[in-house]
Amino acid sequence: MFIISLTYKVPLEKVEAELNNHVQYLKEQYALGNFKASGRKVPRTGGIILSQMKDKSQLEEVLAMDPFHKNDLADYSITEFIPSMTSDELTCLLEV
Repeated sequence: MFIISLTYKVPLEKVEAELNNHVQYLKEQYALGNFKASGRKVPRTGGIILSQMKDKSQLEEVLAMDPFHKNDLADYSITEFIPSMTSDELTCLLEV
């Protein structure tokens, strides 16, 4: 599993201008099964995406298609981890 942390590097006005395209990209990745959760950071300095893709290099290729990446609006930090314990509601995140 991967935690992707996006950090905006431009004013929010520029982020907002590309937000609809970013949301469409996210919806496509959910439909493909690449992303499990996503949302804004608080305060709004970027966002977080959870992915269960198996290969980091493939994940990087998927992230390169994000309009925020294409338009150089955010930096991306990827952290890989192996969930070993969850609440009952999130057992789907455990690797078998």
